[in-house]
Amino acid sequence: MKKTQKNLTKRLEQRSAKVAVLGLGYVGLPLAAVFAKSGFEVIGVDTDKSKVEAVNRGESYIEDVTSEEVARLVSEGKLKATTDFSILSEMDAVSICVPTPLRKTGDPDLSYILSVAEDLARYLHPGMVIVLESTTYPGTSRELVLPTLTETTGLQAGEDFFLAFSPERVDPGREDWTTINTPKVIGGITSNCSEVASFWYDLALENIVTVTSAEVAEMTKMLENTFRMVNIGLVNEVAIMCDRLGVDVWEVIEAAATKPFGFMKFTPGPGLGGHCIPIDPLFLSWKLKSLNYTARFIELASEINTNMPRYVVDKVQDALNEFSKSLNGSRVLVLGAAYKPDIDDVRESPALDVIGLLRQKKAQVSYHDPYIPHIEQDEWDLESVSDVLEAVGEADCVVIITNHSEYDYAAILKKAKLIIDTRNAFGEIARGNSKVVRL
Repeated sequence: MKKTQKNLTKRLEQRSAKVAVLGLGYVGLPLAAVFAKSGFEVIGVDTDKSKVEAVNRGESYIEDVTSEEVARLVSEGKLKATTDFSILSEMDAVSICVPTPLRKTGDPDLSYILSVAEDLARYLHPGMVIVLESTTYPGTSRELVLPTLTETTGLQAGEDFFLAFSPERVDPGREDWTTINTPKVIGGITSNCSEVASFWYDLALENIVTVTSAEVAEMTKMLENTFRMVNIGLVNEVAIMCDRLGVDVWEVIEAAATKPFGFMKFTPGPGLGGHCIPIDPLFLSWKLKSLNYTARFIELASEINTNMPRYVVDKVQDALNEFSKSLNGSRVLVLGAAYKPDIDDVRESPALDVIGLLRQKKAQVSYHDPYIPHIEQDEWDLESVSDVLEAVGEADCVVIITNHSEYDYAAILKKAKLIIDTRNAFGEIARGNSKVVRL
């Protein structure tokens, strides 16, 4: 082991190494808290001044980290935040947790990664370890981040500094699998990079899985989310097929799930939500196009899943027709705006598409979500109704998009005139009820 690597690992082991987490969102803040709890002095860096101020006040804006925890770490001097990237000159270890959205054209927007890589290049010094956690296509770490860091500094990865990729595996709202105990895959640009990055993360996290390269780690994330996307696309198409056949798809799924081998249960819904599943596989699809290959499963699953909000709106329109009502002018209440139950995250939520499509068809749309008081989009913004049961009673149609556990489904069933249940939220209590239309 060369001197640079040896000195860095020693500082990491002694917790004297200074840690920075770039990006204080759903991934970055929990990771910063975990590093701080393990004894490191951690500085969170974010361009969003409101997030920085909240952390420094000891307040959390992320469900997976409590304000009490943030306040304790801040008071102990283990955690603070800043908008000043120049502090990177003092850092020994850096995790990059910035967003990687898709552009409207369907290609990945890597501007956040490139921006922080350029900031890092200005302050890069021998004896640093850098781990990219932002989801991206295989090759990003080596083809984009590495050249940015080396071309202006002349430093060599694996010798002077250490660069690796570790895919985030955050599932907001989970209490069983969290940042600290979810197995962490890490792959470096070189074997030395893998070794140093794994050594660092192993000091704070419970289970490190070291792979042979950054590309393997990047592709691991793509496989995880493509697996889910494709299987959700399959079961969404099965739901459409069952509708045509007059068969209850939910009963079919439950029956199939009794098989103790060779089957994994997925359920249909109004579309995909969250950052990972609707977006990440398209990074891989985009990358493969540059290699003259079409990722057919990804493209087909994306087509099916993307069309589910429109399929739901067609269900609403057909159901209203059965009651001699037009969707134009009808009062439609959407229940649940978050992309999954019991969280306050609307990223890529199908509720946004459903509401937008209903509004395009001139429906009078309102919504309720106990976790999301306000939604603002480019063309519309809405406030969550204050009295959910009153709104249910006034609506011509209620559409269940997110099956939050705190909803009183029995009361909703009693008060509603017509319900489109895209999540089987009512289960057995609505079976055979003519005013409930299930996906």
